[in-house]
Amino acid sequence: MRSRQKRAYGSWPSPITPELMLSSSVGLGELNFFDGSLYWIEMRPEEKGRYAIVKRNNDGYCSEVLASEYNARTRVHEYGGGSYLPTSEGLVFANFNDQALYLKSEQQACQQLTHNSSARYADMIHDHLRERVICVRENHQQSSREAKNSIVAVSTQTGDEIELVEGADFYSNPRLSPDGKQLCWIAWEHPNMPWDNTALYLADVVDNGKLENIRRITEAYDESVCQPGWSPSNRLYFISDRTGWWNIYRLLDNKIEQVVEMQAEFATPQWSFRECNYDFVDDDSLLCIYWQEGVAQLASVDINSGQTHAINLPFTDMENVCCDGDRAWLLAASPESFPAIIELNIVSHDYHVIRKSNDLSFDNAFISKGQSISFSVDDATNEFSHAFYYPPENRDFIGLDDELPPLIVMSHGGPTGASHNGLKMVVQFFTSRGFAVVDVNYGGSTGYGRAYRERLKSNWGIVDVRDCSQAALWLAEQQKVDKQRLAIRGGSAGGFTTLAALAFTDVFKAGASHYGVSHLEALATETHKFESRYLDSLIGPYPEAKSIYDERSPINAVDRLSCPVIFFQGLEDKIVLPNQAEMMVNALKQKNIPVVYIAYEGEQHGFRQSKNIKRTLEAELYFYSSIFNFDCADEIEPVTFL
Repeated sequence: MRSRQKRAYGSWPSPITPELMLSSSVGLGELNFFDGSLYWIEMRPEEKGRYAIVKRNNDGYCSEVLASEYNARTRVHEYGGGSYLPTSEGLVFANFNDQALYLKSEQQACQQLTHNSSARYADMIHDHLRERVICVRENHQQSSREAKNSIVAVSTQTGDEIELVEGADFYSNPRLSPDGKQLCWIAWEHPNMPWDNTALYLADVVDNGKLENIRRITEAYDESVCQPGWSPSNRLYFISDRTGWWNIYRLLDNKIEQVVEMQAEFATPQWSFRECNYDFVDDDSLLCIYWQEGVAQLASVDINSGQTHAINLPFTDMENVCCDGDRAWLLAASPESFPAIIELNIVSHDYHVIRKSNDLSFDNAFISKGQSISFSVDDATNEFSHAFYYPPENRDFIGLDDELPPLIVMSHGGPTGASHNGLKMVVQFFTSRGFAVVDVNYGGSTGYGRAYRERLKSNWGIVDVRDCSQAALWLAEQQKVDKQRLAIRGGSAGGFTTLAALAFTDVFKAGASHYGVSHLEALATETHKFESRYLDSLIGPYPEAKSIYDERSPINAVDRLSCPVIFFQGLEDKIVLPNQAEMMVNALKQKNIPVVYIAYEGEQHGFRQSKNIKRTLEAELYFYSSIFNFDCADEIEPVTFL
């Protein structure tokens, strides 16, 4: 057996370096199968975060569809998604630089379809009978931040646009029936987010392409409907959480019928377009992904009986399934494998990997596997919260005899997001150097039912802070981590939780805010349309609840904050504006609290350029080494404390 050297936690040399991570790493998403070929998006950090479209034909040959000057990324709702669609006329996609729609056929170069410089497009579906795509349009022509959203049809021959549906604040998921005779879509109004209350609509498409007989299919309040789709025989299916769990339903003889009834989540919050967690194998069965206790499961469903049959695969995180005959494709990750595109034989359940997000190959003895933990957060109500705990792991090193490891608490974004225990490089970067990590699914997270998700209603900055703090303290009580070396990090909403935990508790000794929120009133008045009323449910209506906004804003509690903080910010961020970080940095600096601020030109909400991702990881590690008094094994450019 290989002997391991004793060395201070945090100072372990690791082969999991930023250079290694980024040299062979891409983000994968938006799987589409069309006409015998599989398509997907690759987000490439080494190409300044460009979104490339890759096509894989039946022979397994992969090719890039677009020239390097094109970037298939839409900014609808700022989070995008649904940026391209393969059709019989060619590939239709939204280009990031001008947000116009383009058509790329096999024989011709890219042809620009739309020329409205104020408009953005997403979530296309092809209407081949009428030579057009139907999609969501977000028009920013008016001077206010409240862009106009609608569903439009764009001719693939002329680029002419016809508005089909307007009047609601938001739209998503326009889906055309296979026979081209019916169109469904999702709509919702302020102050709702799509996981709060949405409605499913249906209309007839007449010969001239216009809509008639528009009717609302779902009527319940506090019902989140998502992911509508059509069976091969033109029956409408959708996912609803009307029972408290996102389950699958269908419209049969003008009545809504539940297809699957489980205490499980068959959907995730619609932060981006074109989420797809089920697809039809044939008219009698479908393949789907659901989550229980934060872990994903793939299953087949007999539509007529409602029976669900789990397909046992070694993956704990899965998404984006599409089917063709006896084959299916999905994105999947496990505690020992990076996200990858999997091709599955639906009959035999055999599978193989066709594209990895990361080609890294190193000894599994460097990998820390996430362990599911639950811990009490409120004895009075008997409430528990959930997380994945990662102990330090390195083939060559263990900690010193008299030392417990420092802990990094990870607070995910959303805040309705969810953490999973699929292999994540940022976690392994720290655990392989001697940190413990706990990735918290605090109250408000998805994957545990609507009631758990709604724990955060009116309680943002309270429940999430409580759960993250309790996770750290519980691990310290278990003697797994050093109570004097607890840090917290998070991005976006997770950045707010990080700053609130630092300001309103004395649990943590350091924090890292990645494009996080510090001033709730500024967020409510400055952020983009999609989230401009989100805080109504998380905090309270603004300005009526202004006193609560002030009370919970970390910027107003700087006098209570006494530990060092590092901030990372994209200067083109339209979701959490740079002033959120800058206000906090200036306030801490005036109080003589050690603070670091690193801002990036050309980055938006989340970092996509390899040089900036590398700098962020290394700077955060160096920051922790300065606070927790250990020597970095890596050669890192020092950070400057202000």
